[in-house]
Amino acid sequence: MLLTLTAVLFAIIGVVLTGGGGWLLSLGGSPYYLITGLAFLVTAYLLLRRSSAALWLYALVILGSLGWAVWEVGFDWWQLGPRGGIIVLLGLWLMLPAIRRPLGIASPTGIRYPASALPLAVASIVAIAVAGYSMTQDPHDLAGELPTNVVNATPALGGNVPAGEWHQYGRTPFGQRYSPLDQINTDNVNTLKVAWQYQTGDVKLPDDVGETTYQVTPLKIGDTLYMCTPHNWAIAIDAATGKEKWKYDSNSGMNPDRQHQTCRGVTYYADPAATAGTTCATRVYLPTSDARLIALDAETGDVCTSFAQNGVLRLEQGMPYNPAGYYYSTSPPVITDEKIIIGGAVNDNYSIHSQSGVIRAFDVKTGALIWNWDSGNPDVTTPLPEGQVYTVNSPNSWSVFSYDDALGLVYIPLGNRVPDQLGMGRSEHVEKYSSSIVALDIRTGAVRWVRQTVHHDLWDMDVPAQPALIDITKDGATIPALVGPTKQGDIYVLDRRNGDPIIGIKEIPAPTGAIPEDFTAPTQPISDLTFSPPPLTEKNMWGISMFDQLKCRIDFLSLKYEGRYTPPSLQGTLVYPGNFGTFNWGSVAVDPERQVMFGMPTYLAFTSRLVPRDQIPPKGEDEKASEQGLNRNEGAPYGVFMGPFLGPLGIPCQAPPWGYVAGADLASGKIAYKHKNGTVYDMTPLPLPFKVGVPGIGGPIITKGGVAFLGAAVDDYIRAYDVTTGRQLWEGRLPAGGQATPMTYTVGEKQYVLIVAGGHGSVGTKPGDYVIAYTLP
Repeated sequence: MLLTLTAVLFAIIGVVLTGGGGWLLSLGGSPYYLITGLAFLVTAYLLLRRSSAALWLYALVILGSLGWAVWEVGFDWWQLGPRGGIIVLLGLWLMLPAIRRPLGIASPTGIRYPASALPLAVASIVAIAVAGYSMTQDPHDLAGELPTNVVNATPALGGNVPAGEWHQYGRTPFGQRYSPLDQINTDNVNTLKVAWQYQTGDVKLPDDVGETTYQVTPLKIGDTLYMCTPHNWAIAIDAATGKEKWKYDSNSGMNPDRQHQTCRGVTYYADPAATAGTTCATRVYLPTSDARLIALDAETGDVCTSFAQNGVLRLEQGMPYNPAGYYYSTSPPVITDEKIIIGGAVNDNYSIHSQSGVIRAFDVKTGALIWNWDSGNPDVTTPLPEGQVYTVNSPNSWSVFSYDDALGLVYIPLGNRVPDQLGMGRSEHVEKYSSSIVALDIRTGAVRWVRQTVHHDLWDMDVPAQPALIDITKDGATIPALVGPTKQGDIYVLDRRNGDPIIGIKEIPAPTGAIPEDFTAPTQPISDLTFSPPPLTEKNMWGISMFDQLKCRIDFLSLKYEGRYTPPSLQGTLVYPGNFGTFNWGSVAVDPERQVMFGMPTYLAFTSRLVPRDQIPPKGEDEKASEQGLNRNEGAPYGVFMGPFLGPLGIPCQAPPWGYVAGADLASGKIAYKHKNGTVYDMTPLPLPFKVGVPGIGGPIITKGGVAFLGAAVDDYIRAYDVTTGRQLWEGRLPAGGQATPMTYTVGEKQYVLIVAGGHGSVGTKPGDYVIAYTLP
């Protein structure tokens, strides 16, 4: 009976592999699955015939599968396992005496001798030995060290920020995410303990949109931390104890049409003309998800009614369209030259009738409009006259700005016009400014230079990250530089005075084949310093088992894919690097003394498939905003169905690693190391601490103590790394997802490291409302 059931199981597997393998072969894929499927069917037949040849044949299946797997992926355990795991387990099953006995021979005296286990034993031992050896290898690891010499002992850090404070999103106007503190260093970081923990009370609600996320980096000024929450509360707490000082609820409400329910930070301002201690002498500016900017007294949390209209600036003013929930600000504005400069997020792929991506500078005290730069009408920056509107659907900037007061420039990471995947009808200005880094004159808003990172963007490759400003010494000269990470994985290192490349940029041929109504750019730029991955191949497809891996191979070959920048299609296109980005709003951290960078490149393929307008169903009443799934593109001839490239079990079709930590020398443009980052501990039903390198979203910081801190990964940890080697030095378990950028500060003589743990809707980490500070014992 057991033998018969085993034969039936082999027959079922054989049918599945033969059918799927034939389909794969018809697409030009590997013949392995078809051959193996036929071998399973023959093995099943031999088992039913009670022939010992079944064991010999299956031993050949094990050895053949092993040879094929090593030929495809080398000694990579995480790729060998799915290819051979079931194969070897079934071989061990066939070695059971209960299976071998009916396959043996009977002596003249009637004694039955089981079939020999030798062929299967030899094949299985070889396979297990190879698996064991592969577990000791890490073919994806790049080991190396960043230079440790101090190139500039007194670098420009931007602004006048005391060493123990954190005044802006990236600590200073330069956005370096670098702290000159060194009390916590590579020698003692492994002793960090929780100093205090605070819960905001703002938690994810049942009616929230999917991407309700906690991405805030608090500010530290004096003895106080200032932060915001996903539902746009502003909070001040004591930096030493975590005790709440005040809380302000903006009552931004709920709206199912918002794609994002988040707040990355607030902006602090000290009025130089005000008398200390007077009302609103210091302020906190809170952006909200219903398109308001609110000025609060930093000491009390009361609204500063002298700003704009009773303390509230309405950001939808001058917009050509204003459907509720389609426009808001998720990132803190910057304040310089008595101006508060702000952009805004526009819902991706909802409608061609979208708000403008205008960047505006308002008087920081009164809220009066001083200048506006609209990338759809870039030459006119004087305040928009009453009754007129900004350009419809011009590229917007939803991320964080940097600025250089000495040069009088503010640096804007600019996104794309929506729909992201449809390039028809874009104006000359839109084509010039989409997906670029733009330097604007702080005084007038006029464009000083632009550096585009994607031509005719059809892939949602917004420049997502705050540029980091750093002075770089090269060939004996000091160059004021800008470091701009992109979703594609390129790191643009530019002269921030004029946008000229410090590290080379070249144009490379790009795939063609857009839909008839559209076109593609013949070439695309790529930096000589890039973390862009090599193109995916069928061999890179993955799964928990050979079956879902086979399905991923079929899906891969069914999609249109000719490498980076394959245009969108009705067939379905593979987008890699995907919309999630190799780098995203977390940016990178730079050390201005050593002139090196630390970052977290992430690799996750997406798919996009254009959907003709007549095939798009009516919108459901309970439908919530999402960047994944069907994007409706109202008014356009096509919608787009998009999301991560996942297998039938909901895991990525591409093989891990999906996430790394990496270091690069900004002077030479050389990548020093890349190490897998993060485990599957919180991705699987069982808490397995396997370090495969997982996706993440968030950002790192660097300290003078030689330590980088980073949460971000989809397991719930904050980790410390040696900046020089990238090796992990410490980790702390978080009560929720840590998809926010940490910060560090001092109170008295004690240094703290702080992270907000509240989870991220898009990556499915555990939601929460925690603010956690660590310090040395």
